[in-house]
Amino acid sequence: MSVDLLGFLGVVLVAYVVPGPDFLVVLRSATEHPVKGRAAALGAQAGLCVHMLAAAVGLSVIAARSPVVYDAVKLLGAAYLVHLGIRAVLAARRAAKERRAGRDRTAGVTPHARSVVGPGAGRWRSGFAQGFLTNVLNPKAALFFLSILPQFVHGGGSTTRQIFLLGLLDVLIGVAYWFALVAVAARLRAILARPRIRDRWELTTGWLFIAIGIGVAAA
Repeated sequence: MSVDLLGFLGVVLVAYVVPGPDFLVVLRSATEHPVKGRAAALGAQAGLCVHMLAAAVGLSVIAARSPVVYDAVKLLGAAYLVHLGIRAVLAARRAAKERRAGRDRTAGVTPHARSVVGPGAGRWRSGFAQGFLTNVLNPKAALFFLSILPQFVHGGGSTTRQIFLLGLLDVLIGVAYWFALVAVAARLRAILARPRIRDRWELTTGWLFIAIGIGVAAA
């Protein structure tokens, strides 16, 4: 099996370095809790596996050739990103309002921060679901496996096996990259423990989610 691994690895690394919806989901989850950040990372890569399997069996070709299917997935993904953004913005505004009203009696901890400090299983499920849905509803990820990945597949072997090999490398590289990002982002938690900074962070990431969602829908 002849695969241009060097060229493929270069393209994959550039794709991960350029921030996108997955990057924002993992980063935001990691600043809430490292467990949630790692879960979001694994969820994103699980979503990538769905696209890889779809490409291997030809479903991505069908989706790409059907504008209705492609637009439906795109709009669903955009709506989900906007939903995450609205939730973050409302949570930040609610926390600020409660603090001004004097209802938050716990020093140094915002209502939002308390909401994410729960059972580990709950944090894990929440992070994984957000990462998975963000990726699996991203039609650009499907098009990557459909248009970019085949450029590194050669006719000297099974196309399906080569797609699986390259896809697996993509997933593993992503896991390593996201976990490194989680380790870095986790260091921001001490700063974000300050209520006002946490509120601003929530507002900023929330509006970014909304802007990316609108951009995806309009693309």
